[in-house]
Amino acid sequence: MKMVVQVKLLPTPVQASALEATLHSCNEAASWVSEVAFAKDMKRNFALREHTYTEIKQRWGLGAQAAQHVIKKTCDAYRTLAANAKAGNLGKPWSKRYRRATQKPIAFRPEGAQPYDDRMLSWQITERRVSIWTVHGRVKDVAFTAAPEQLATLALYRRGESDLVYRDGMWFLLATCEVPQAALNTDPAGFLGVDLGIVNIATTTDGQTMAGRELNRIRVRERTLRTKLQKKNTPSAKRRLKKRRRKETRRARDINHKIAKHVVAEAERTGRGIALEDLTGVRERVRLRKPQRATHSSWSFAQLGSFIAYKARRAGVPVVYVDPAYTSRTCAECGHIDKANRVSQAWFACRSCGVVAHADRNGSRNIRARAEELWRRGAQSTAPDPPPKPGRGTGRKRSTTTSGARCASPSL
Repeated sequence: MKMVVQVKLLPTPVQASALEATLHSCNEAASWVSEVAFAKDMKRNFALREHTYTEIKQRWGLGAQAAQHVIKKTCDAYRTLAANAKAGNLGKPWSKRYRRATQKPIAFRPEGAQPYDDRMLSWQITERRVSIWTVHGRVKDVAFTAAPEQLATLALYRRGESDLVYRDGMWFLLATCEVPQAALNTDPAGFLGVDLGIVNIATTTDGQTMAGRELNRIRVRERTLRTKLQKKNTPSAKRRLKKRRRKETRRARDINHKIAKHVVAEAERTGRGIALEDLTGVRERVRLRKPQRATHSSWSFAQLGSFIAYKARRAGVPVVYVDPAYTSRTCAECGHIDKANRVSQAWFACRSCGVVAHADRNGSRNIRARAEELWRRGAQSTAPDPPPKPGRGTGRKRSTTTSGARCASPSL
């Protein structure tokens, strides 16, 4: 399986100047290639190369490999744009956002990432040095730092391209690694159900709860501070906003990694699979009052699910995605479904059999039961079902059974 290892470069001022000039030249060339591709309606690599390759080398002084990567990066950007438009991520075709994205050429930021292959970049991992191509010539002995585990992964499994990234005044290399994965456990001893939520980020059928109350308080405090600084709009406020802009994102990513690692380790230790809700399109299906929207949309459940999926895939743990419909209203003991069963955010009380339980744990048990039923039917696949095509009339009614679920060996 593919993994990306991020290492931090420690260039000297002269080396950093050469790297910055390289990114600016490559992205300026990519923006020009994008204009040519848009004007000629030509988004394929080889066809576009005939019209741009020679001028890129002459006009910006890029090498052969760099010029080809610039063209490829442009084609990949248009391919991504087309995929987002097809999936409905840009809104309806008549919306302002859709027209703004599709009716003009793609522009690349001056400091956007640039891919490198082994002809342009060589690693000396034991010495923690890289030699990298720039528009000012080959820059050698650029120091980098990484954790011991990252160094071991780079030395054993690095394959393919690496991306040069400039972010928040720091330089990084994102190296692609082909890491071996364990054989998939095709006979799990049950499933570990995981219920995702806002107050409790993740609750398992074992009763383990990853609480989010403190995190929600931090997010509210950060959002309030952000609003005050934006209203103040002074130079010092802008500097402070710039400094804090990725703080919440980094914290959320770190917590999602820790939760995913814990869930996968527990499932691997007990020989079980993992059962998750298929939350695709949940923001479009749920209607919320305005004060609730920021809280509901601020946590990255898709990121947490992807972290669980790739960590499970590496460990050989199967992951099953089930239909989340009515899991919070269904009694895990008798199966009675009633909106009144959910007496509060924290507690569940069945109106039929009278059982009282923690609401999120009851939901995780329902998720586990649906996953086990799906697994018994033998409904297995190597990848999750693709999302439905966007357009009118594509919405489907949620079922209370597991017929709408999907079962997959985890993929990323």
